[in-house]
Amino acid sequence: MRAVVQRVSKARVRVADRTTGEIETGLLALVSVGVEDDERDADAMAAKLTGLRIFPDDRGRMNRSLLEIGGALLLVSQFTLHGDVRHGRRPSFIAAAREPEARRLFEMTGAIAQAAGVSVAYGEFGAQMEVELVNTGPVTILIDTKRLF
Repeated sequence: MRAVVQRVSKARVRVADRTTGEIETGLLALVSVGVEDDERDADAMAAKLTGLRIFPDDRGRMNRSLLEIGGALLLVSQFTLHGDVRHGRRPSFIAAAREPEARRLFEMTGAIAQAAGVSVAYGEFGAQMEVELVNTGPVTILIDTKRLF
C-alpha cells in the first residue's frame, strides 16, 4: 500500500454537492492498494498512520502522534499512486489492485485505525472527489508498506 500523508488543520472531501468526510486537526491520507498487498499491509499502514510522530510537542518539535494529540484521520482512495510513468507519457495502473480487494484493504486500514482509538472519516471509494485541505507546516510524508517489511 502507498500513501501520501499530509498534516492538516482541516480537510474535507466532497462528491457532487455533498460532503462525504471532514476532519479538523489530523491527517489526510491519500491511499492506494497494490495488487500484491494483503492484510499485513493494511495493518502496517494503519499502525504507521496512527503512530507517525509528525505533530509538534510543547517545544515545537515533531514528536507527537495522531493518537497522542487526539486528532482525526481522513482516508481517501487514490489508485493513481500506483501509476507507473517509466515508459511513455500515459501512466500504467497495472500495479493498482481492483475492487473488491482494493476496497476491502482500504476499509480494513480505516477499521484498524478506528479500533486503535482514532476518529476516521472517508472519501467515497471509486468516486470523482474534490479534496480540500489546509496543510500545516507544510508536512507531507510518503509511506510505502513494501518498504516497511
